[in-house]
Amino acid sequence: MKQRKMPMRKCTGCGEMFEKKQLVRVVKAPDETDENGEVTKSGEISVDLTGKKPGRGAYVCKSPECLAAARKARRFEKAFSCKIPDDVYERLEQELKGE
Repeated sequence: MKQRKMPMRKCTGCGEMFEKKQLVRVVKAPDETDENGEVTKSGEISVDLTGKKPGRGAYVCKSPECLAAARKARRFEKAFSCKIPDDVYERLEQELKGE
C-alpha cells in the first residue's frame, strides 16, 4: 500500500516544521460582504480542532511555551492582519492543558 505524504506546517511560536496533525490550528473565518462588496462583518477568529473550518489558518505547537512565544511576538495578529481577542488565547491555553 502506498504511504500518503503528510502535509507540513510551521509553528508560529518556535518556527519549526511539523506534521499538520501535531499542531493546533487557529482560523480566521472569511469576511461577510453585502451585494456592493463592502465588508459587513469581519471574520471570526476561533480554535479549529478538526482542521476543516474554512478560512485562513495559523498553526502552533501543543506546548504552552510556543503559545506564549507566539502571543508575545504577536504572530497570530501578523498572520491574520487583525487584533486577536484575549478569549481566543485563553481557549488555546485550555485546549493545550487538556491534552
